[in-house]
This record gives sequence, structure tokens and C-alpha cells, in this order.
Amino acid sequence: MQKLLTAAIIGLDGILVEVESDISNGLPAFLIVGLPDASIKESKERVRAAINNSGFKFPSTKVAVNLAPADIKKEGSLYDLPIAISILTSKGVIPESSEPTLFLGELSLDGKLRGVSGIISCALLAKEKGIKKIIVPKQNSGEAAVVGGLEVYGMESLSQVAKFLRGEEKVSPSKSNSINFDFGNEKYAHDFSFIKGQEQAKYALEVAAAGGHNILLSGPPGGGKTLLAQAMPSILPKMSFLEALEVSKIYSVSGLLPAENSLILKRPFRSPHHTASGIALIGGGSTPRPGEISLAHRGVLFLDELPEFSRSVLENLRQPLEDGVVTVSRISGVSKFPAKFILLAAKNPCPCGYYGDLKHTCSCSPQQILKYQKKISGPLLDRIDLHVEVPAVEIEKLETESFVEPSFEVRKRVERCREIQRERFKNDGIFTNSEMGNNLLSKYCELDKDAKSKLRDVCNFYNLSARSYHRLLKLSRTIADLEGTESVTSAHIGRAAQFRLTNQ
Repeated sequence: MQKLLTAAIIGLDGILVEVESDISNGLPAFLIVGLPDASIKESKERVRAAINNSGFKFPSTKVAVNLAPADIKKEGSLYDLPIAISILTSKGVIPESSEPTLFLGELSLDGKLRGVSGIISCALLAKEKGIKKIIVPKQNSGEAAVVGGLEVYGMESLSQVAKFLRGEEKVSPSKSNSINFDFGNEKYAHDFSFIKGQEQAKYALEVAAAGGHNILLSGPPGGGKTLLAQAMPSILPKMSFLEALEVSKIYSVSGLLPAENSLILKRPFRSPHHTASGIALIGGGSTPRPGEISLAHRGVLFLDELPEFSRSVLENLRQPLEDGVVTVSRISGVSKFPAKFILLAAKNPCPCGYYGDLKHTCSCSPQQILKYQKKISGPLLDRIDLHVEVPAVEIEKLETESFVEPSFEVRKRVERCREIQRERFKNDGIFTNSEMGNNLLSKYCELDKDAKSKLRDVCNFYNLSARSYHRLLKLSRTIADLEGTESVTSAHIGRAAQFRLTNQ
């Protein structure tokens, strides 16, 4: 009996799995036990054909393979390679490994290795468990190597793996693709320089990007709400390596990591259609998988035409917006997915879009307007830090040739602000002002006498909730950081209140 190591993916994390194989006398049979799903049961034919087509002979007796621990459901095609290697080792074709090695990969019928999902999670598991060697398909080698501290061997076929383990072929450990965090080579389809007017909305997006705050753009059709949202990625700060690894881990598990990149280098910008279901947005399924809010982690989730989303779907956002994590419970288990994203939403003020517009007559009845606006609940609006009116742009502004500040200039200010926050929170485990807990507000949001008085007056006059109070304070902290001011003044409180109270 031969044992070797592979991994199972539960949520976003890897779990160590032992593959045991036993070849015994008896009628020819191939059994796989240990709570395998249908995809693993189908692997029997792939493994059998791959072994025979790689120059070896599949045992003509009884073969039993166990995936331990048996109480964790196994799924996916990444077990093909470890099962085949375990069988060949039990036959004596391959010598037993002298050091712990993690095997991952899907086999084609001719013995070639195909890439699989979740490699980053498995590589992180190997590093955590002190396993130094990991053998993966060649197309996954850069993805595994980016974790660092591992000997990653990218292989093209089962026969190459066998030759390597028998010492007949030397393979050098893979290195991750050269990673450049410089935004100089990045191209964006939309830039702030393309947008004439809307200076208030642009500033609001700058504040949102700098502090990680949620923002709602509201205005008539054609005012530029969608264009402003599409241009926001161009002002987002570059990710740190740890942030990039977090995001890439989610995309790796979801099977969305581009083959040519070891890491996701650009902050995510996800824009689901308003017909998206709750599971598509939050995550889930019989075996929980990340949804759009997790795919937008450390980036932006853009919900265009916000009232057109199902109210029940939108209500699912309330807890993740507060906690930065979503817990998905299913019969198969409980999974936690990170969801620290900027919610960027856009909406019209009414069904026809022209309620409150000075140049167009609204054709909606008061009941229609009220019903439309009530599609977004008060608790959800309370979690949005900046409420911004985006009026129609005058034709004269569209025709002007005056200078419009490009995105890279705005991004410089955003990155300076983020650097201030990184230094501030270096010992607190967070990255932005919006992530501050109430325990950190008194530490990092010192107010002078005038600022305290201003904040008290605003909260009393508008009857703000405790949540609104704290979010107003965080927003003021970001505005102060953008101005390079250490203390939060009454002017910062006033400016933040203008954004918070638009919908009050």
C-alpha cells in the first residue's frame, strides 16, 4: 500500500488529503472510496487510459484507492495525477518518495497533464504544512510558484512525472512570471479626461477610491453615471502583493485566473446584470463557490440601474457591506468568503428618469416614484457613504476644449492617501479608513472642539443613526487624508455631511 499527498478545496482553503492505493488479488476492479463526487468517479477511466497510454500497464487485478479523510467530500479533476502516481508506486514502477510531495493535476486519456483550479490555495496549504515539493501541470506552475518558499515542478505528462520521480529526467523548479506592479503599462478604456463637467461626482469617486467608501450616483438618463463608474478603475491605487494574492486566490478557486498571469494585478471591477440571482451575487451552490461580491474583493462592485435589481437580492448585501465577509451555509458545509469591496451603484430618480430635472417633465405619478424609490431599503442606503447627484451636462461644457484632469493625476492623490492609511493601520490588520472598527475611531479620528460641535449638530438635526455617525466620521477622516491634514476639522465634517445627507 502506498500513500501520497494531494489537497481538497473547501471554500477558498486547501485541506490536506492522503491518497492510498492497494493492489490485491481478485477479479479486475477499480474502486475509489473516501466520499468522491461524480467527477472523481469518472476519473477511473481517465486514469486507466492515461497509465496504459503512457507506456505502463494498468493492473489487471483489484485496485482500491482511498481518499482520506473520508468525511470530507472530494470533487474535481485535480486527483487524477495523485491517483495514477499512487497506483504506479504500489506496482513498484515508481519508487516511494523520500520527502513529502504534493501532487495535483488532471489527466487526459493520452497521459498529458491539464491545468486545474485552486492551485494557489493548495500551494499555500503546502507552505503552511511544511511541504517543500509540489508537482503540478505546467500551465499551473507559475501560479503555484508565486506563493514562494516552494519547489514547484511544472510537468507536461504522466510519463514525465514518472521519469522525474525515478531520477531519469531532471526538471528545474518553476519560477513565477515576472511581476510588475507598475501602472505605467496598464491601459484603461475609460479615463477621467474623457468626462466633461461632473466635477462634484469626480471628486466623490476620488474620495471613495481613497478610503474604500461605498458610493451611489443618482441622476437623469445620459448624465454620465455609467461613464463615471467605468472610469473609476483608472483611479484605483495599485494593489500590494498581499492584496493581489488574496484576489488571485479567489479567482484561482473560481477557475477565472488568466492562464498568462500568475496574479491578478489590476483591482477587480465586477458589473453583474440586474437580473443576477442572490447566489450569483453572494455565492453559494451545492458546493459553495464565491459570488460577485467576493470576485470584487479589494476592488469595485458596480450595480448599474440599482432599483431594477430584485429587492431580496439587494438585501443580501447588507451583512457583507458591514462585515467585509460573507458566510455561506449549505448541507455540505459552511464556507467564508472575503468581500471587502467598494459598492458603486447608479440609479435614476424615477422610472422615466426625469423626476427633479429642470429641462424635462417627469411623466411618473407620485405613487410610481415612491414605489420606485422604495425598492432600495433604508438600511442598505445607510451603508452607502457618499450619495451624489449627477445632473445632466450642459452642451456648452461638452463642446469646450478646456483642460480636463486625467486619471493618472487623480490616482497619484489616491495612492498618497492610501499610503497614509497603510502606515496608520500597519499594526491593525486593515488597509483603508472604511474598514475601521468603532474601537479605532477614537484612536485615529481626533476631533477638535469645533469639529465635535459640528458633528453633534449634524447628527441631531438629521436624526442620524449610530451607523451613520460612524460612517460620517470615517468619511471625514478620508477627506482630511486627501488634504494631508492630521486632524479632522469642522470643514471636513461639513464636506462629508454634504455627501452623506443627499438622500436624507
